[in-house]
Amino acid sequence: MKKNVGSIDKVLRVIIALVAAYFAYSGGFEAAWVSYVLYAVAIIMLATTLMGSCPMYSIFGANTCKVKE
Repeated sequence: MKKNVGSIDKVLRVIIALVAAYFAYSGGFEAAWVSYVLYAVAIIMLATTLMGSCPMYSIFGANTCKVKE
C-alpha cells in the first residue's frame, strides 16, 4: 500500500486512539456497544498509524504524507 499518512496525522491518530480507548475502558456508558465501537475506533486508528496508509484516504485521494521530489 502507498503511504499517505503524514507525521502530524500520525500523532493525531495516536491521540484519538488513546482517548477512545480511555473512554471505552472507563465504562461510563449504559449501552455496551458504545465501548465496542470506541475500541474499534482505537484499533483502526493505531493500525493505520503503524501501516502509514489509510484506506479512506486512498478512496478520496487525500494524502498528508510529504512526498520527496
